[in-house]
Amino acid sequence: MRLSKRLAKVSAIVGAAALTLTACGGGDSSDAKKAPADSGKPSGQINLGVAYETTNYHPSNTSSALAMGTNWHVVEGLYEFDMADYKVYPALAKDEPKKVSDTEYEITLRDGAKFSDGTPVKAEDVVSSYGRTTAEKSIYKQFFAFVDSVSAKDEKTVVVKLKFPFGMLKERLVDVKVVPTKASDADLTAKPIGSGPFKYETISNTQIVAVPNENYNGPMPARVEKMQWSILKDDSARLAAAVSGTVDIMEAVPSASAEKLKAAGWKVEEVQGYNNPFLMFNTKKAPFNDPKVRQAFHYAINTDKLIDSVMDGKATAAKSFLPDTNAAFKKAKVQYTYDQAKAKELLASAGATNLEITLVTTDHPWIANLAPQIKADLEAAGVKVNIKSQASADVYANYADNPNSNYDAILAPGDPSVFGVDPGIIINWWYGDNVWTKQRDAWQTSAPDKYAALQKLVTEASQLSGDKANEKWGEVQDMISEEVPLYPLFHRVMITAYNPKKLMDVKPIGTTGLEVVGVSAAK
Repeated sequence: MRLSKRLAKVSAIVGAAALTLTACGGGDSSDAKKAPADSGKPSGQINLGVAYETTNYHPSNTSSALAMGTNWHVVEGLYEFDMADYKVYPALAKDEPKKVSDTEYEITLRDGAKFSDGTPVKAEDVVSSYGRTTAEKSIYKQFFAFVDSVSAKDEKTVVVKLKFPFGMLKERLVDVKVVPTKASDADLTAKPIGSGPFKYETISNTQIVAVPNENYNGPMPARVEKMQWSILKDDSARLAAAVSGTVDIMEAVPSASAEKLKAAGWKVEEVQGYNNPFLMFNTKKAPFNDPKVRQAFHYAINTDKLIDSVMDGKATAAKSFLPDTNAAFKKAKVQYTYDQAKAKELLASAGATNLEITLVTTDHPWIANLAPQIKADLEAAGVKVNIKSQASADVYANYADNPNSNYDAILAPGDPSVFGVDPGIIINWWYGDNVWTKQRDAWQTSAPDKYAALQKLVTEASQLSGDKANEKWGEVQDMISEEVPLYPLFHRVMITAYNPKKLMDVKPIGTTGLEVVGVSAAK
């Protein structure tokens, strides 16, 4: 088990803030992210090799690792994370929220803030962006169940009213990316306009280019003249681009490539992350509507062997839905240690004999590499397995989001820590009132009583603090470990590599995507 002491410390700090109902949590303005002292006129270029793809860059509803990562540089919330440590700093907000009461805050916009098209950012843009973010079909909606209303007091002041006191307001507002009210959803999906330090110049299926936003006046101005993301899903393609000097920083480094990069003069850094491969079942369909069958699959898979043989040890087996670096982590009631006898017993007791399934996987190389052993392990437990691998977008379009697909099970990657690391974010991403529970695993409709019970626990935990909150989050984790309509196999160590001769001030992060806000080209 290889844990990053830095992220463990960060998670403890963030988790403690989440469990303390203060004015807004997350530190005061003294924690604000600062641009390096030598930042001046932008110069040079950053070339990034990224591992994911997407066609949806809409800041209010994308869940793509690629779009999240590129949008960090282009669009802003009232507050933003320094993704290296999850500290919160005022971005579009001028300073800290002003507390009017335990359930009401006023937030003033940064003086002179403009979008990259030159139009001033107004409070109404914040209100309309919040509306987009919490629209009925938005996957972000469940992050804001504690908010009663968001309104404009005047052109520069936003009023946020809460349903109950909540200690992580700033952290959640990070996920409301502010875009012009007049912008169409089609335009935002294709090429968003924001008020961040960069603006998109071009977006294609293979490359994204951003240049400095000349209208930006915030705390983190652009330090380079150009950023270019090359979309290189194949691990060997990213490695070749790195060694040849085509890219300066590489996302999702396979552990087997680390020594080659070091030999080429690159710096390789590891951070224990939240990113995981999860098994998701179609709970509308027998026998996957029976939790005993779902449990059997997890018992049948030799996760430790997967970590050792496929991940080269760069992961930690899931002991709960939350990783053990999270301050609210509790070792769950059900532990899925490798146990073929237990798997066979559960399948037999559920009447799931002579079972044949299709396991749909995304074609991300590290996910595809897990499939052969998972197939062998399940077949050893008596389940005939057919593997079908497709691009991530196709997996969701053709199976998870297609009500007519009637799929069996899906193996895919996920990482909600791009949105924050408080337990409500991580759990609500997959278990909130959203497309995951309504359509993708359908657990909300296949087990409505269980779903309602979990939501009650989550709501209660969100309103508690200290040991009482930890205890309630523990109950949530216990229940999820018993039901497992969607559950991680392990949590990955995120490996990032960069050329120190090309880049300065790089801070690798523990989530998918690359953040280079504040990074400059070496002189």
